[in-house]
Amino acid sequence: MSTSDPDDRSNPFQFLLGDLMQVLGASAPDQWPMTRSFAWQVATGGSPEDNVDPIHRIHLEELARVAELHVAEETGLPVSSDGRRVTCLPVGRGDWATRTLDAWRPVLAAMAPETAAPQPEPDPEPDLDPAAGLGNLIGQWASAIGPMFLGLQVGSVVGHLSHRALGQYAIALPWPPPGDEVVLVTPNIQEFADAWSLPGEEALLWVCARELASHAVLTRPGVRRRMTELLESMVSATAAAQRNLQDRLGGIGGSLTGEGFDALGNGGMDLESLQAMFGDPEALLGGLLTPDSQRTSEQLTSLVVVVDAYADHIASRIGERLVGAHAQLAEAWYRRRIERGKGEEAAGSLFGLDLEQSQVDRGRSFISGVVERAGESGLSLLWSDPRNLPTPPEVDAPGLWLERIQLPELPDPDAGGATPA
Repeated sequence: MSTSDPDDRSNPFQFLLGDLMQVLGASAPDQWPMTRSFAWQVATGGSPEDNVDPIHRIHLEELARVAELHVAEETGLPVSSDGRRVTCLPVGRGDWATRTLDAWRPVLAAMAPETAAPQPEPDPEPDLDPAAGLGNLIGQWASAIGPMFLGLQVGSVVGHLSHRALGQYAIALPWPPPGDEVVLVTPNIQEFADAWSLPGEEALLWVCARELASHAVLTRPGVRRRMTELLESMVSATAAAQRNLQDRLGGIGGSLTGEGFDALGNGGMDLESLQAMFGDPEALLGGLLTPDSQRTSEQLTSLVVVVDAYADHIASRIGERLVGAHAQLAEAWYRRRIERGKGEEAAGSLFGLDLEQSQVDRGRSFISGVVERAGESGLSLLWSDPRNLPTPPEVDAPGLWLERIQLPELPDPDAGGATPA
């Protein structure tokens, strides 16, 4: 009797898996629409989002214009790379999730493993051991859906992150050009203000200033280029880890016959460990950081925490002039940053970032250390030249960074310049 014979009443689960294998074998699902849909469902709970009130949108534009002028004055940088005025767009969680996925898509697509090879058809002859036959079929099914898992996990991570994000740069990574728009998650900003008993309009202005400061830095060509290089160097290691994930999924069925692998690649995965593997947004992403990519991770993390701390610093200075509750806002924001939710931790893991409190404090210490030694003008040197971007050891020693950037740059020997005496 065939394993997909409807008259095989002894194992309806095996019958279902056989049908799934036929569907997956006939037409692999398009992962990206599935990822976007899943992220939106997690972000919204499946409920439609209300359109933003036009009056609220106009009011935000007025606040954004004030914030933009102050950010440009405080940083000495154009808020956009092409000098055009930046529009601050209020969005809901679902809209933020899909926009963020689209912004991160070039990197995420490169991380995805190749589509699994076609799986053999199930043996039409029944196995004498029902558990072994079912185990083999589960293993084939798991291998077939392996390529879908990164998309599902990313959708889950971004969907959960949408509940915490206040703006476009919940993770300080560049978005694609043209960069003339910054999104703010206004429902989350209002929740943040309510949770800390802060005036809603002041919180909106403060967050707007911080997002625009991040935008001014991350649209700088040198900063964007360096971050893109670091992200791309993480891709090959992450893709390899995802291929390993497919192998792990392929071993699930063997657990029923004593030949499987647990979530770490060890023998004997059981259904309990499988449930934990699927239920935790970090479970499948936590192993993406390999020893080969550790150095790149440290470089990227160091740059991200400095950008974050710089944006906090600029928002705080602007808040001192424009926001009555600036001290409470700055403190509330810091506490919120060090109490990151699971979506933020998993999103950081996805890109090989360490976003723990120690790293937040590390970035803040670097910024304050530069200001203590060289004033606000010293901070402006951070983004004036790509060679000025701090290295991981310099983030821990701002004095060394200041000494290095004050050294004369040696001419490129290939350019024919003479080396100074």
